[in-house]
Amino acid sequence: NAEYMGDGFHGTSAVQTHMTNSRLTDPEILEWRFPVLLESFEVRAGSGGAGHWNGGDGVTRKIRFLKAMTAGILSGHRVVPNYGLSGGQPGALGENYVQKADGSIRKLKGCDSAEMAVGDVFVIMTPGGGGYGAAPS
Repeated sequence: NAEYMGDGFHGTSAVQTHMTNSRLTDPEILEWRFPVLLESFEVRAGSGGAGHWNGGDGVTRKIRFLKAMTAGILSGHRVVPNYGLSGGQPGALGENYVQKADGSIRKLKGCDSAEMAVGDVFVIMTPGGGGYGAAPS
């Protein structure tokens, strides 16, 4: 979308588009409705593609599970990055994984599910936007 990046300004960070059947739920509502704790929600610095105008950065969310349950995710740009325009570089790929309570990591696909145990952390790293225009040398 032109309002998120383009000739004349850097991309906006922490923007989510095309979120079908989901939304950015307030942490208080998420924690009230589900037995989880939102441990962190932060801008994924440096994930936007380089360019004369850099792409916006994605976000990283870490959700700790307080009860055993199944978690699922439907996400994009885990294999193919958001492209840059007019010489701009692509943004960083998104990534999903589960950090088990024992410290081990289980990588997930863009569309996947996982059995979560008490203390496991579901990590969602959204992709960065593509840059616009060739980066200055």
